[in-house]
Amino acid sequence: MRQVVLDTETTGLEATRGHRIIEIGCVELLNRRATGRHYHSYLNPEREVDEGARAVHGFSLADLAGKPRFAEVADEFMQFISGAELIIHNAGFDVSFLDAEFERLSRDPPPRIEALCTVLDTLALAREMHPGQRNNLDALCKRYGIDNSHRELHGALLDARILADVYLAMTGGQSALALDEAPRRSSARGAAAASAANLPLVIVAASAAERAAHEQLQELLQKESKGQCLWRTP
Repeated sequence: MRQVVLDTETTGLEATRGHRIIEIGCVELLNRRATGRHYHSYLNPEREVDEGARAVHGFSLADLAGKPRFAEVADEFMQFISGAELIIHNAGFDVSFLDAEFERLSRDPPPRIEALCTVLDTLALAREMHPGQRNNLDALCKRYGIDNSHRELHGALLDARILADVYLAMTGGQSALALDEAPRRSSARGAAAASAANLPLVIVAASAAERAAHEQLQELLQKESKGQCLWRTP
């Protein structure tokens, strides 16, 4: 399965008020492994950046004046995401901005995200898994032990990479970076195995709360896969 983790940065909060995308960042996952392929572009929004948005990502219109306009990168971007499942945190926000940019292309009919991809909203997923808790990206990083200490300002590609780790941790306990690590040398594995062989076996049973949380996750995975989880098949 091909998935693309996507994030955008914008000039403001509302696409319906003419705000534009200034950065797109995408990271490709194939069968839950980071492939190393990504898409990234800064964009000239052709309008001023709101002060509040500038405080989030640090870019002004002057910083972006020499960057391409969305129309210049649209075909390359659509080719990268086409046919994938998009993984987006608070998907409604990013999708509304992307569809608004597509509308400006003056194509008949205009492209739309729903025609190019399916979308999984990790914010909605997190709210199902952790009701009543904070579920922004920083909170999820803390909850799942994802290092985001290098994230001083928001950036679309950086946030997409962090979200890839968070999504994989939420849905399977694995991170994109861990899946891409090179195998350890056989000698190191042998030494570790020999050392472990001398340790007493400790069996730790899951608590009732842990079993309940595990069951909740299994039910969610079953729902998201539309009943295709093999371990749930009678």
